[in-house]
Amino acid sequence: MKKLLKGKMILLLMMALMLLLSACNSSGTGGQTESGASSGDSKSSDKLVIGFSQVGAESEWRTANTKSMQDAIKAAGHELKFSDAQQKQENQIKAIRSFIAQKVDAIVFSPVVETGFETVLQEAKDAGIPVFLADRSVDIEDDSLWVTFLGSDFVEEGRKAANWLVEETKDEEGDVNIVELQGTVGSAPAIDRKEGFEEVIKDHPNLKIIKSQTGDFTRAKGKEVMEAFLKSDGDNIDVLYAHNDDMAIGAIQAIEEYGLKPGEDIKIIGVDAVKGAFEAMAAGKMNVTVECNPLFGPQMVDLIEAHLAGEEIEKRVAVEESMYTMDQAEELLPTREY
Repeated sequence: MKKLLKGKMILLLMMALMLLLSACNSSGTGGQTESGASSGDSKSSDKLVIGFSQVGAESEWRTANTKSMQDAIKAAGHELKFSDAQQKQENQIKAIRSFIAQKVDAIVFSPVVETGFETVLQEAKDAGIPVFLADRSVDIEDDSLWVTFLGSDFVEEGRKAANWLVEETKDEEGDVNIVELQGTVGSAPAIDRKEGFEEVIKDHPNLKIIKSQTGDFTRAKGKEVMEAFLKSDGDNIDVLYAHNDDMAIGAIQAIEEYGLKPGEDIKIIGVDAVKGAFEAMAAGKMNVTVECNPLFGPQMVDLIEAHLAGEEIEKRVAVEESMYTMDQAEELLPTREY
């Protein structure tokens, strides 16, 4: 009888030990939370609160970029706090300060302009909140105020546009007169796309920029400025170089209203590769668009999680991009996601 009781006690002790071990594995380091995510020391595995300040909604590209970021943050199970700056730096600074006050885990923003963010980014650093730059960079001396930049090489985009033009006009005699629709004054893409374009054409003296003015990245402003270009130099314009497709599409309307054929009488170069540009190219009204890929939301979420997990990441991370011409447009148009 004593042996039987002893055996039962040992069995009960073993069962209790197994239950204890099971409980430790279900809630301890290296296990799974109720949501299925690892609950170890890595903060990247927890639900994060991410503040995202976007430039605005000035173009098809920007709308697609916003959706990509929003969808990726939510799909990863994190909480999003979103602010549209409406292309005003003061709105963006207010949004970042609001994110700091709300003690978010990370801040993502696409700077309206390059300068003037030192103070607010220092405030974020002092609060221990990492800042990630999306699509546009900042021009500040202390690069410890931001973790990484994810986006395009805008200078290279300008080079691609110019190299296409050099090849396209290599057999033409005489000067090739170019008008330029710049992006928002002081913004990284406007500065860099101009720099890259001019870097190439300076070795080709027949390629001349005769007019250059900001169209603020919008169709309406692009049309308005192109109307002014045509009014003063309509018979002398051979090429339009627009810093984004939306301005190019606005300019196409102005060119048609003036009585010329866009894509033929005036060659049209855009940047972004939005669906509207492919529609214009398929219709023979636009010649080329340099891709600036907006769909990098998942890549940004990966970078945030990696940083918060203690991993080292590069200071600048580029997205993969291409360039598309008129003869490719009809075939590729159905595949465009933005």
